[in-house]
Amino acid sequence: MNQSIGFIGGGNLAEAVIGGLRKTDTDRQIRVTNRTNHERIQRLVDTYNIMATQMQELVDASSVLIIAVKPKDVQDVLKTLKNYRLDDKLIISVAAGIPLEVFSKHLPDVAVVRAMPNTSTAVLHSMTGLVRGENVLEEQAAIAERIFSSIGQTLWIPEEKMNALIALSGSGPAYFYLFTESLIQAGVQLGLSEAEAERLARETLVGAGKMLTESGKSPGKLREEVTSPNGTTYAALSVFKEEKFPQIVVKAVQACAQRAEDMEGEYSK
Repeated sequence: MNQSIGFIGGGNLAEAVIGGLRKTDTDRQIRVTNRTNHERIQRLVDTYNIMATQMQELVDASSVLIIAVKPKDVQDVLKTLKNYRLDDKLIISVAAGIPLEVFSKHLPDVAVVRAMPNTSTAVLHSMTGLVRGENVLEEQAAIAERIFSSIGQTLWIPEEKMNALIALSGSGPAYFYLFTESLIQAGVQLGLSEAEAERLARETLVGAGKMLTESGKSPGKLREEVTSPNGTTYAALSVFKEEKFPQIVVKAVQACAQRAEDMEGEYSK
């Protein structure tokens, strides 16, 4: 089975998914269309060996349509798609803040899956949340799962948990990047060169990630194993606790989830 995929939109998330898919399947037919920024689309074509097409050709030739435009543009896309025959298509939306009810309003009988990958799709380590629409058949759900399993791991969830997932794993990579940036700045202030600090911070993050995924131990247990009483790590963690770092993380993730919920209200009208 090698479903052809059509991407409506060619932004950063679309590119991350396309790049990941190309690493696992060099032969799959992938098409992309975009209303603007044709220079970017041409770069995607040249980089990933995909086809740039108009909407009509993309819909006709693709068994799976992935809507990867900005949330504010989704309803315009759906109004356009109403003009095409979609009864044999699977539509996957990776737009945050657009609930299934919006798709049901415009395309009432079409199979729709909401997906929220993250940009780690590009290195085959995305964590993708999936929500199944009421018209999605078992075989179509399996297709969606196979697509995103090829570029990482997947988790089926009820739609009411999607905003929490967006806040944790959808936006999560940015949190780790920010922390890594801060480690680099700290290293430079302690006398390391920027190149030295970046290498140390980057590889430390990679190693910690592998420990989390491969050791079988909880994050708390791993932290305890690094922390000697009144030692160097203890001194650093004490500052984190004094500055309420855990509470800051919770507050930030809650803000992300709230923004996702607000977007649902804004873009569902």
